[in-house]
Amino acid sequence: MNRRRWFYVAATFVLFLVEVAIALFVHDAVIRPYAGDSIVVIMVYTAIRAVTRLGVRAAALAAFLFACAVEVGQYFHLVDRIGFGHNAFARTILGTTFVPEDFVAYAIGALVAVALEEACSVLDSTRPIRGSG
Repeated sequence: MNRRRWFYVAATFVLFLVEVAIALFVHDAVIRPYAGDSIVVIMVYTAIRAVTRLGVRAAALAAFLFACAVEVGQYFHLVDRIGFGHNAFARTILGTTFVPEDFVAYAIGALVAVALEEACSVLDSTRPIRGSG
């Protein structure tokens, strides 16, 4: 596995820890519901980039669509329909409450992922090539 993929693996792990910290310790009306939803899309994005060869925009779109699918599942009470309504872990991962505003948070997360990639690309292109000079 190349260094870039390891970066995405590490980023996914760090973002997962951030999500766990938010879930355990943040009980507000902004960070947990909205920033948490944006961060989870970035986490899914980094996981996709770690295990696939999808490009930046395709991976961001896939992460966004995945989050939207989970939200639609919440609308249809999917966690209960598939028999995991009693499972706290499944309820946490799949969610139980449909909130239309979450789609905006998901889009912001996908856009932030793309913006960060493009910013890093610009920074990489301005660094001198190792061994030259």
